[in-house]
Amino acid sequence: MMAVAAAQKNREMFAIKKSYSIENGYPSRRRSLVDDARFETLVVKQTKQTVLEEARNKANDYGLTEEEILLANSASESPEAEAAMQSAALVVRLKEGISSLGRILKAIETFHGTVQHVESRQSRVEGVDHDVLIKLDMTRGNLLQLIRSLRQSGSFSSMNLLAENNISVKAPWFPKHASELDDCNHLMTKYEPDLDMNHPGFADKVYRQRRKEIAEIAFAYKYGDPIPYIAYTDVEVKTWRSVFKTVQDLAPKHACAEYRAAFQMLQDEQIFVDHRLPQLQEMSDFLRKNTGFSLRPAAGLLTARDFLASLAFRIFQSTQYVRHVNSPYHTPEPDSIHELLGHMPLLADPSFAQFSQEIGLASLGASDEEIEKLSTVYWFTVEFGLCKEHGQIKAYGAGLLSSYGELLHAISDKCEHRAFEPASTAVQPYQDQEYQPIYYVAESFEDAKDKFRRWVSTMSRPFEVRFNPHTERVEVLDSVDKLETLVHQMNTEILHLTNAIHKLKRPF
Repeated sequence: MMAVAAAQKNREMFAIKKSYSIENGYPSRRRSLVDDARFETLVVKQTKQTVLEEARNKANDYGLTEEEILLANSASESPEAEAAMQSAALVVRLKEGISSLGRILKAIETFHGTVQHVESRQSRVEGVDHDVLIKLDMTRGNLLQLIRSLRQSGSFSSMNLLAENNISVKAPWFPKHASELDDCNHLMTKYEPDLDMNHPGFADKVYRQRRKEIAEIAFAYKYGDPIPYIAYTDVEVKTWRSVFKTVQDLAPKHACAEYRAAFQMLQDEQIFVDHRLPQLQEMSDFLRKNTGFSLRPAAGLLTARDFLASLAFRIFQSTQYVRHVNSPYHTPEPDSIHELLGHMPLLADPSFAQFSQEIGLASLGASDEEIEKLSTVYWFTVEFGLCKEHGQIKAYGAGLLSSYGELLHAISDKCEHRAFEPASTAVQPYQDQEYQPIYYVAESFEDAKDKFRRWVSTMSRPFEVRFNPHTERVEVLDSVDKLETLVHQMNTEILHLTNAIHKLKRPF
């Protein structure tokens, strides 16, 4: 089914931040959780019954949907109304696979629309291959023409237009147990090699087929399954080796102590070697042993809400495909090299692992606006964060540690360093067409966590949550009984700590 949610809203609210940088001759784009974070909880609800009843009657008379009638009425008020810009959301159910998405994007271009965001997931509806959400800007008149044109296409099961008055936002659902992450795999597909002509692998049919095969493995994964083994090719191992040796050379001087320590542990356990890529299962076992984090395979760049929700359970959703060999030192979307060399070492550090989980817990039940702020904090910390170490600036952000060009830029005097303060960091526009002009420097991980906790306490969420590691369940603390149970558990822990302190103070 295709649904179009037309809402005349602030253009700035839906502005996509496109990421461009030149690496190995390619105008590449890098990942961003910030893109369109606030759009992810759009829910359709009927609100004006009188207008809708009238629309239903006309729809029955003329064979049109009631929502088309509403949009047509708005557009017909005046030439200015017809030419007014609309922000629209199309939810498309594709019958012929993700490749047919290209025809939709071409139709949007034909009717002078601007695509702002695309995400997709495999459909669970029989006879439908993929569910795709497209966000765009277009005039009302052209939007009507686009809808009528697409309804005539045989690639979609059906189409319906939802008018502006039918849109509302409700409290977002969030997973309560790790198994429910099976439903948190919505992808942002705008950087896919099948769709983006600027992607290094766009013209490489073999690479595109390889990516599709590995993505299908991730889509089929369910909670509790062993992580599927990927037999990496010689070309993929060559790409890994190039990046691995570069990081190996730069990390001792420019990476933070926590990263260096975990990197050495991974080498000692023969997980980080230059002649093969680590498997996600062995990396997941390593993390679980050190910090309780584990991995699950992801098919691509997840939406912000889904990705952050996973962190709440100490689960990191990781891709398994490898960037294109022609662009080894930069990738337009997350790949296994970025995940393994950028994220995994610090997820093995207890302090950093806790910080990552706290970001995830703060995202559960948060508003769209707050998700965007949390995503921005994540961008400037976990992806591009710096910290102080013995008076020197060191990198801990995964985007820096897996991209040597920006790493050298970030520690140079060509950019501005600001103290990490979540309230200001969360609203700072980021630069993604070239290297960041601003980086945030934490005094330490502990200082960053303390500031983050105080900032999160000001969020509008009317309840608090905690993660129970024994049940892998998130508990909502929204009743006196639950709070009393938690206080009892905390008192028991404090008793153990007090006893331990007394024993340490006893003379031998």
